[in-house]
Amino acid sequence: MSEPLLRFPVREVLALYQSRKLSPVEVTEACLKQILKYNPMLNAFAFLDEKHALHQAKGAEKRWMRNAPMGSLDGIPVTIKDWFHHKGWPTRYGSLASSPIGQKEDSPPVARLREQGAIFLGKTTLPEYGHKGVTHSPLTGVTRNPWNKERTSGGSSGGAAVAAAMGMGFLHLGSDAGGSIRIPASFSGVFGFKPSPGLAPNWPPSLFSTLSSIGPLTRCVDDAALMLDVLTRPDVRDWFALPLPAPDFSAALKKPLPKLRIAYATSVNGVGPVPEVMDVLKKIRPLLETVGTVEDVTLTVPYLVDVFNKHWSAVASWSVGQFTVRERKQLDPRFLHWAAQGDALPLHDYLQAERDRMTIGEYFKGLLDAYDILVTPTTAMTAFEAGVDMPTLANGKKWDDWTPFTYPANLARLPAASLPAGVDKDGLPVGLQVMGGYLKDALVLQACKRLEEELNFKPWLAGHAADYTGEKS
Repeated sequence: MSEPLLRFPVREVLALYQSRKLSPVEVTEACLKQILKYNPMLNAFAFLDEKHALHQAKGAEKRWMRNAPMGSLDGIPVTIKDWFHHKGWPTRYGSLASSPIGQKEDSPPVARLREQGAIFLGKTTLPEYGHKGVTHSPLTGVTRNPWNKERTSGGSSGGAAVAAAMGMGFLHLGSDAGGSIRIPASFSGVFGFKPSPGLAPNWPPSLFSTLSSIGPLTRCVDDAALMLDVLTRPDVRDWFALPLPAPDFSAALKKPLPKLRIAYATSVNGVGPVPEVMDVLKKIRPLLETVGTVEDVTLTVPYLVDVFNKHWSAVASWSVGQFTVRERKQLDPRFLHWAAQGDALPLHDYLQAERDRMTIGEYFKGLLDAYDILVTPTTAMTAFEAGVDMPTLANGKKWDDWTPFTYPANLARLPAASLPAGVDKDGLPVGLQVMGGYLKDALVLQACKRLEEELNFKPWLAGHAADYTGEKS
């Protein structure tokens, strides 16, 4: 029964716990079996703690037997990106230059999950310090796509997306400073959500904080809402966190969705998707019209990529500057490339990028005052070759800025999700991005829930296990 139960939504698992028809130990063992079966091929985990997970599961089982669960996620197996601290576990950031010593405290999202009884399976892979949109690092090697092992998982929350797709846990914690939740969600055929900055507290501080948000990667929108209900609870350590009551996203999904005003764009600054992705998008357009009034818009922000790159390279420069000369020799060459760009960035150019970012924010605020949501492709292509930093164009050149659709939500501080929308002719997932106005996270989730029902996407767990083992899932 292990693979079928891994397809259940979290609410169904919790209901089975309550009726005593299923045990947290059974579920945790099923997740661990799935990890041991598939992780050697896909490399989604940077750290796995089977003994700790089973110990937690036994505690959860006893609480459910007494009908006294610790919290809203008691007994639900989760993973955390190796960007966050878990007390007693090392945080390696995908880097040989990081410390292998266990951390002394939990990061806020880990603390919130622990308070609600979540079972921690381990930590998922990322590129070194999350610096690129694919997942391979000097420390952990290449993380591969579950739909095709020769393709990338995307990044930087690549391990989390693979774990979500494969049933290696139910809820998966990621972070997103330029698409790092949405890109791997798109490539791996799962749901990923980047909240409005400040909603979900995090710590320790990072210079990526003005761009980044933490959020869930899951197999369905309902599971993401449950996880967000926990992640958005306050923590005094994060001074970026908003002094707002914690939202109830699960309750919001139960409310009727009003007829939406939808802005639809298939390109940004003239950059559009490859034909294989466009073929899928053409089929999606009629489905959008069941959700609201759809209008085609042209996204013209000529300095979008340049502004993002200047922010990114400045942070990379500072980050690399914290390492010794010896440690720098262990770093990913692409990380060093970004740092070198930052080293050469004049201060006034960086300040100009800050000012241009304000203009980008104004642009998208105006757009999302006129419309309820903006819908675009998540990425311009499906998953490309594993182990490379970027795709290759038809003319043989490297496509350096290959993910412009995801940058606006980070620069303009907006909530955005990637929803699996179909597969291309090669059977690789295509993601649909849904963005909303600042703090309109609940509306984005509501729209995604409705679109999820319309799209009826068949996830990896629904029948692809035979691709690996010859067995039926």
